Amino acid sequence: MAIYDHEAIYKAYPEVKSIQDDVGAFKDDGVTQVTLVQSDIDAARVTLDAEAAAVKYKTDRTTNGSTVYNSLGDQLDMLYADMLAGKLDTTGTWATHIKAVKDANPKPS
Repeated sequence: MAIYDHEAIYKAYPEVKSIQDDVGAFKDDGVTQVTLVQSDIDAARVTLDAEAAAVKYKTDRTTNGSTVYNSLGDQLDMLYADMLAGKLDTTGTWATHIKAVKDANPKPS
């Protein structure tokens, strides 16, 4: 039984509405089978991986990275403390925290 890369097939063949690993890919009528070409599926996988990598930094900054944003409440506390200390510049706690997260998880070029 073949195991298909469903996500890549849907990307490469927008007309595909269902995939059965043991049978193949079908149009929305459930009868008309779509002929799959592995090189098209591979190219779609490359595109999907590139799209995912382009936005990975977002999840790295919020949940998955080594350095993540503090909660919104904590960030507001940092800003308030910085306001009281007269540090609403790049030396404040909030600004250095945000810079550390962005430096640890940069946007791809």
